[in-house]
Amino acid sequence: MAYIAGAYEHPTRDAGDKTLAQLQIESALGALADAGLSKSDVDGFFCGPDAPGTGPLSIADYMNLDLRHVDTTNTSGSSYVLHVAHAAQAIAAGKCNVALITLAGRPRADGRRKGAIVRNDSPAQPDYQWEQPFGMQILNMYGMTAMRHRALYGTTSEQLAWIRVAASEHAKHNELAMIRKPVTVEEVVQSPLVADPLRRLDCCITSDGGGAVIVTRPEIAKSLAMGRFRPCVRVKGSGERPQHQQGGYFEITESGAVVSGRTAFAEARVRPADIKYVSLYDSFTITVLIQLEDLGFCAKGQGGRFVMDGNLISGIGKLPFNTDGGGLCNNHPGARGGMTKIIEAVRQVRGEAHPAVQVPNCDLALVNAIGGQLGVRHASGTLILERE
Repeated sequence: MAYIAGAYEHPTRDAGDKTLAQLQIESALGALADAGLSKSDVDGFFCGPDAPGTGPLSIADYMNLDLRHVDTTNTSGSSYVLHVAHAAQAIAAGKCNVALITLAGRPRADGRRKGAIVRNDSPAQPDYQWEQPFGMQILNMYGMTAMRHRALYGTTSEQLAWIRVAASEHAKHNELAMIRKPVTVEEVVQSPLVADPLRRLDCCITSDGGGAVIVTRPEIAKSLAMGRFRPCVRVKGSGERPQHQQGGYFEITESGAVVSGRTAFAEARVRPADIKYVSLYDSFTITVLIQLEDLGFCAKGQGGRFVMDGNLISGIGKLPFNTDGGGLCNNHPGARGGMTKIIEAVRQVRGEAHPAVQVPNCDLALVNAIGGQLGVRHASGTLILERE
């Protein structure tokens, strides 16, 4: 058992004046301050390849951390969800007491302000010779997944558009969001086509920034929360699932969330109907729809109907999602959005989200992230967080 005692989202969206190391450190210090801890309390450090240098070593050296345990799990955007689960396991095993998890990215400052992020493949990868010559990119794979979902289940562009509408309705209350202007279904479906059937407003933003969370032993979290008169956030359940092409016997409209979600629900001993709020990886609108189905919030093929008519909008729908605006509107640092999903879920469980989007009595929240990409290979990580 472990608790999230601190969470911090870096406010920058364009880090032209900051290095990657600065974003990492400022995020780490922000999360420690939120928890009421100092860097001398940290004895476990978890990071992905976005940490500059030699794995965790350069940042640990830069911060002068006195560590007993490190973890560099890399499943792309879902890494940080897995890090929380791995930190909870390490704490339960006595490997550390206070775990720091960080993320930072600056693709905008590095010149990737516009256009799709190209797959960073290496000729040494076993899949390279079968995919790279055909010009496979992230965008066209998600377009293919959306088209397959349409062919199987009749999912329409208007239904997908409701996901962007919900994100934009939430982002208008977030002063840090990159895009705060609400949009209509008509505006989404009339935006330029980029990978049929996906349109520009079906796609996430590219931002700089970062974030960090602190995972601690229960007694530490409870003592800190009591001192600050705030609820404790317990990691109640977790699951992970690497998903790939299974020798060709796979369905591109199914994600690893089928398994990671089932594992997390079983560990937490709750059902999808018990969840009050969801943070879902929203690289594209189709990504959200497939997660909703695979996590059991609706039957397979019914995601289009489920998201219609504002069902994902806080205060209107049955299942509010991404109340900060998510990766579609708010923040998607380094194209690795799992961290920001954790942070907003923590805000919701604490009751610290913006009043206009705060879910009443939000005692159970779910976080799911997809790292890699649908259609080929990815990893899904699921967390269920509980207010105590």
